[in-house]
This record gives sequence, structure tokens and C-alpha cells, in this order.
Amino acid sequence: MVNALAQVPSEFLSALGSLRKAQCRSELRLDEIPAPARLAPYAVALGAEVFSPTAATRQIPVHGPAAKAFAEKQNASPPDEEDDELATGRFILLYDPDGSAVWEGEFRIVTYIRAQMDAEMGNDTMLGSVAWTWLVEALENHAAQYRAAGGTATRILSESFGTLSDRPDTIDIELRASWTPATANVQAHLEAWSDMVCTFAGLPPLPPGVTGLPNRRLN
Repeated sequence: MVNALAQVPSEFLSALGSLRKAQCRSELRLDEIPAPARLAPYAVALGAEVFSPTAATRQIPVHGPAAKAFAEKQNASPPDEEDDELATGRFILLYDPDGSAVWEGEFRIVTYIRAQMDAEMGNDTMLGSVAWTWLVEALENHAAQYRAAGGTATRILSESFGTLSDRPDTIDIELRASWTPATANVQAHLEAWSDMVCTFAGLPPLPPGVTGLPNRRLN
């Protein structure tokens, strides 16, 4: 392990350290997932899920005498309660020591977010523009400096037929975006992205001066 770490560039290690300092809202569960191997020599990927406040409460681990009762309650929960997931996303940090003309730098952040919209918002022709605005505003609110940003927003209509015809139609919004952070300190970028995932999930913003508690497992 020591020899392997010795081969990792110090700038990438510094970036990883800044990610670990990110403070995220309690409704968001953030875990490290396998990173893509072909996009850059070095990469780290995080997967995010946003749950409703009641679901987020059920995710909190319980220790001590209450642990057994909590586990029994979880096992007894009906399958429908798993539908409390509001949005999902991926955050990938890429690093190429040789840099990239397309990236305009050595680092690149690639993201993906998907969430189900209500009928009124899902049918709004401006939804794609709104989704992009959420990204820009989140980065600006966290003073996360960046350049060379780009992305696409897609609306997905799902209709059910036959034995599933009783299911209501749904509209999802997907945002795929990437940008180049100005420095190796990407803490603010992850925090901004985390807030944006919560916005996609329809959660209200935190009041000014309130900091979200971290709810993640980073290996």
C-alpha cells in the first residue's frame, strides 16, 4: 500500500484530502464507488443518493441497546418504504499529470444527476435551462472557481402499459456536466454539487449560517 501511494502524484493526493473535508447535508448519502479507468490516469468517484427526511432518519446507524430493535424495525418495513429515494448522482474527479487541452487543465470534474420531477415542472420546456442554472448557482454560492464548463440536460418520459398500465406516467430529469476546477482544492466543488443534488431532489435550501452535517463513507 505504501509503495502504491508513493506512485500517486502529490497534487492528486491533495485533491483527495480536500474531498474528505467536504460537509454535506444529512439527507444525502455519499459513498465511494469504482472510478472509470479509461478517462484519466487517476480518478476517484463518489455515488450519492438523496432520501426524504424520514428515510434519512432510518439510515442513521444505531448502536448500543437500541441496535437490535432498530434492525428488527428495518427488516419489518414494507418494500414500499424503499421508494423514499428522491435523487441519485455521481461525482468523478479526474487527474492527468500531462494536462488536457480540452479540459484546459490537469483536473476535470464529471457529474451526473437524475431525479423524478412532478408533472408541472417535468413538462416545463425550460427545465433543462433551469437544471443548468442550478449547477452554475451552486458553484457560485460556494465560491468554487471553475472554467470550461459544459453539459447536457435530458427529460425522460416513462409510460407504462399492459399489466403495468395502472402506474402513473413519470418524468425524470438527467443532467450530465463537467468542468475544470481552478485548483486542486475541490472541497467547495463537492459541496456545491451535493447541494445541487438536493435541489434536484426538491429539498429546500439550508437557512443561512446553517452547515449540513456529513453523511458519507469515504474509504
